[in-house]
Amino acid sequence: METPARIAATPDALDFTVENVEKALHQLYYDPNIENKNLAQKWLMQAQVSPQAWQFCWALLSPDKVPEIQYFGASALHTKISRYWSDIPTDQYESLKSQLFSQIACFSSGSKMVLTRLCVALASLALNTMPEAWPGAVAEMVRVFQEEGGGVDGRARCLALLELLTVLPEEFQTSRLPQYRKGQVRGALGREWGSVCPLLQQLLRRTDSPGAVKARVLRCLSSWVLLDVPLSESEGLVHDCFSALPDPELFDTAVEAIVNAISQPDSQRYVNTLLKLVPQVLALQEQLREAVQNGDMETCHGICRIAVTLGENHSRTLLEQVDHWQSFLALVNMIMFCTGIPGHYPVNETTSSLTLTFWYTLQDEIMSFESDKQAVYLQVYRPVYFQLVDVLLHKAQFPSDQEYASWSSDEKEQFRIYRVDISDTLMYVYEMLGAELLSNLYDKLGRLLTNAEQPTSWQHTEALLYGFQSIAETIDVNYSDVIPGLIGLIPRININNVQLADTVMFTIGALAEWLADHPVMLSSVLPLVLQALGNPDLSVSSVSTLKKICRECKYDLPPYATNIVAVSQEVLIKQIHKTSQCMWLMQALGFLLSALPVEDILRNLHSLITPYIQQLEKLADETPNPSNKLAIIHILGLLSNLFTTLDISKQDDESADSSAPPVKTAPPPPGPNPVVVVLQQVFALIQTVLSKWLNDSQVVEAVCAIFEKSVKTLLHDFAPMVSQLSEMLGQMYGTIPQASALDLTRQMVHIFASETDHFPPIKALFELVTSVTLSIFQQGPRDHPDIVDSFMQLQAQALKRKPDLFLSESLDVKAVFHCGVLSLKFPEAPTVKSTCLFFTELLPHCSDVPPLARVVQEDGKLLVQAVLEGIGGGASRSLMDQFAEVLFCLNKHCFSLLTVWLKEALQPPGFPSSRVTAEQKDNFSQQILRERVNKRRVKDIVKEFTLLCRGLHGTEYAAEY
Repeated sequence: METPARIAATPDALDFTVENVEKALHQLYYDPNIENKNLAQKWLMQAQVSPQAWQFCWALLSPDKVPEIQYFGASALHTKISRYWSDIPTDQYESLKSQLFSQIACFSSGSKMVLTRLCVALASLALNTMPEAWPGAVAEMVRVFQEEGGGVDGRARCLALLELLTVLPEEFQTSRLPQYRKGQVRGALGREWGSVCPLLQQLLRRTDSPGAVKARVLRCLSSWVLLDVPLSESEGLVHDCFSALPDPELFDTAVEAIVNAISQPDSQRYVNTLLKLVPQVLALQEQLREAVQNGDMETCHGICRIAVTLGENHSRTLLEQVDHWQSFLALVNMIMFCTGIPGHYPVNETTSSLTLTFWYTLQDEIMSFESDKQAVYLQVYRPVYFQLVDVLLHKAQFPSDQEYASWSSDEKEQFRIYRVDISDTLMYVYEMLGAELLSNLYDKLGRLLTNAEQPTSWQHTEALLYGFQSIAETIDVNYSDVIPGLIGLIPRININNVQLADTVMFTIGALAEWLADHPVMLSSVLPLVLQALGNPDLSVSSVSTLKKICRECKYDLPPYATNIVAVSQEVLIKQIHKTSQCMWLMQALGFLLSALPVEDILRNLHSLITPYIQQLEKLADETPNPSNKLAIIHILGLLSNLFTTLDISKQDDESADSSAPPVKTAPPPPGPNPVVVVLQQVFALIQTVLSKWLNDSQVVEAVCAIFEKSVKTLLHDFAPMVSQLSEMLGQMYGTIPQASALDLTRQMVHIFASETDHFPPIKALFELVTSVTLSIFQQGPRDHPDIVDSFMQLQAQALKRKPDLFLSESLDVKAVFHCGVLSLKFPEAPTVKSTCLFFTELLPHCSDVPPLARVVQEDGKLLVQAVLEGIGGGASRSLMDQFAEVLFCLNKHCFSLLTVWLKEALQPPGFPSSRVTAEQKDNFSQQILRERVNKRRVKDIVKEFTLLCRGLHGTEYAAEY
């Protein structure tokens, strides 16, 4: 007798018999060896879809088998019916149906999981046969299960029927029926609701119905309403669901059923039914209040979901019923109660967050009415929204320090996200309430800070400031008359807490643009920011605020520059901040220095950078090890970030602004750029660092980043460095090739290749890195997808900016083309994308760059074959648009050649896929050759063909594509 391990290992040699299936299942469930489990799993999957499954599945359902084996039998049945329906002869439908009915009757008192699978199998059969082969399927199911007999008690039969009726719509939602059948079956199911509804109503209303039956009825209703059953037809049942809410055992399923029923898109047509629902929802307020008092979070959550679902899905409909405006306002106030539910989110309550989107929806609906109507609604709802602001700011308040300290990190993070959601809501509400909202907040803050008699909690102050910050962060508050008062109030705040200090910082940061227009106020807030810079707990807020101020107000900061640089240097030396904040701080200083006279920039740069240069010199002498590597990368990062924002060109973002100081558009001062001066001073040192760390990609990346950031910021001002940087890059890449060196070369080609003075060094560098990369391809490029990706991007950039580079006799154009063809077959999608970009840049130059024309003429067929291979299934489906672009370019620029290449490439049988016929290939070829203008159409043709090649055409995968 063969062992289970042998069974799974050699599936082809075995029959899919009952005995072997049982052995494989035993192996799957009980064999400790994971390898054997996997083999068994694979074998069983093949067994499930085999023709023999029809024989063994019934045998596996035998009463003497264990549930795991019976479950597999039921699953195999479902698989055969749902996926291989066309294999079943028409004359077998009836016997299959009656066998399933009798099995379900047998299992109605047996294993629940097997019963469910059998119900799903019968549901699948019903969906495949209704309405033609099995009209009135649901009515028959109800009749069969209501008949006495079979020795099965009534309750078990009832539960089995409800399970079957519940899975039927669920199976429809996930079925693989073709689109036209889906429409037919949906209609047939809709007509069957008439058989289901009375049964559910009868079971729910009977006083002697067991709780389990009622719960199943509610689940069944939930399932059916997702088929868009008209709300008017399920109205009575929904009413019964409300009656079930006081029963704790039925509460959750009743909530689910009500929510599903009233959130169906079609339900808004039934205005009268919706109007009847409003008082039913309002009647839940007593139960809600009790739940709040008893700390019953689940009940609060459920009732709130019902109220919010009704309000969110039907606010337009209910707003338009002007005769019933008071009941809708009562519903809105009920939702307001849920928003302001007592306790701190997420520790004492989780309900309030459910309500936030309702307020967006209601506001959108009110604002979408024409102006006369809108004015009437605003009269009623503006006061409601002012109340909402108070409620939200109350909910945004931090708990007491002691309570907050007891929260877990996960609870603190959830609270942070909740406050962000509140912030977004306040910002949205501003659209409706406008400047009056800011005045309202300002008055409250003023009263709070100037009332000497009443001590205020920091939480209250912080929440009001948070409200200001939420609005000022994204909305232009330049025209608000309360901001000067707010800036005046900020120094009066007694900052005795980290959260409050953070919010003060972020509020100042949010007002940076306003400060740029009112620079006289800088002296009120800058000292606070510089003081906070020394506190590690305020690291993120203080550094980001300083960066915003330096970016927005740089032309007003020269009087404060010495102080800002001194404080920044001090905190950098003391290492108060983490790496990312140090980088932001350097960016802030870059903005700040940009507005100073050149001699001041150089003086400040000298004092700022010298300590780091000295440190770098020391590190460069040491033997490489992990700790000095981190220190080197940190220093190089600081320089990169400083040079990212240090731009003396004066072409500020706001240069078009007539109110901007005239200095903003002044010509750049004569002489070399300060960044270039510094780079030239440290160039030799950087070369020394590189010589020791050339084989470390992170250090090389950090060095390249300094120059890349500088080139991007300085553009043509970087010119004095081109020659020596090109030489260094060539040496670096020639010794140990790294992708970051290619990326920097691409940047240089982009900016300087077209300039006569700089063409020779750029040309030499381009030829060198190309030659080195070609040798990598000869040795085997698979280990370096990042280099191949960057190389293809560099070649594409060169073709775009300076195709003359490809006229050089020193450049092996043929080899570069072949590398591209090879790169199209890489498994990494980004590499293939970059390679397609290279070819779409190359092909248009067939007419004006002879070496490119020659190589395309000689080897273009290889490119076509590689593209077809990718389309045929060799590449990810996400890349089809890129392959389509290459075909489109070939068609546009090499039409007569493409005609021949396509014919020859598609000639061999089985290429690019064994799933496509010669006729389909011919059709594809003709369609492609016809489209020389419409790129979108070519993409669609390629998508269609790739689905055929992969055997996915007409499947659910194709629908998602």
